[in-house]
Amino acid sequence: MTAQLHLAGPDDLDRLSTMSAAFHAEEGIALNETHRRTAFEPLLKGAPQGAVYLIGPQRAPVGYLVLGFSWSIVQGGMTAWIDEIFLRPAVRGRGLGRDAISAMARTLSQADVRSLYLDVRPGNTDAAKLYKKLGFQPRDTYVTLVKHLS
Repeated sequence: MTAQLHLAGPDDLDRLSTMSAAFHAEEGIALNETHRRTAFEPLLKGAPQGAVYLIGPQRAPVGYLVLGFSWSIVQGGMTAWIDEIFLRPAVRGRGLGRDAISAMARTLSQADVRSLYLDVRPGNTDAAKLYKKLGFQPRDTYVTLVKHLS
């Protein structure tokens, strides 16, 4: 099965919020509806810091992928981060996640994006295996740290 990717827009907010709530529940991320909608809205309106893609048929998506962009001197230019990727449980195991990430990596490479990053929760061995098969490697020389500003 091949994943179709469609750039999401403002009309997709409700379905994205629903899928995102399911993803956050699975991952143990405590965010409320207002937070999710506020985070999605700028990207759906075309903010240059990122993009949201629907996976599957545009009118009945089975998942989504959120990208964030940044600049890196070390990487030599633009980099991208898969902030979230989610597939409905009923369609997992069919290669859609693999195809979506592979297609996005090809598209980003053609746009001269230098690196693609993602996080995987410790213990999520299925996702970690998939990401390794797709060529993602741990950054042995760096540890990601975060300071929440708000």
